[in-house]
Amino acid sequence: MDTVTISPKFQVVIPKAIRREMELKPGQKLQVIQMEDRIEFILVKDLKEMQGFLKGMDTAIEREQDRV
Repeated sequence: MDTVTISPKFQVVIPKAIRREMELKPGQKLQVIQMEDRIEFILVKDLKEMQGFLKGMDTAIEREQDRV
């Protein structure tokens, strides 16, 4: 687990290993979410990048008899 330090301008640096693993590039957008006592960064993806990401997903679901 890596530790980061908050700068006087409230900036943090994402550790190199994480940047490399997630293939992050300068200029990409991250959504910031506060969840109780933690902060989460979520990569914002362009809709074109997301095309086909659900391919092969099982869409069969069991329904209750009164909902068929």
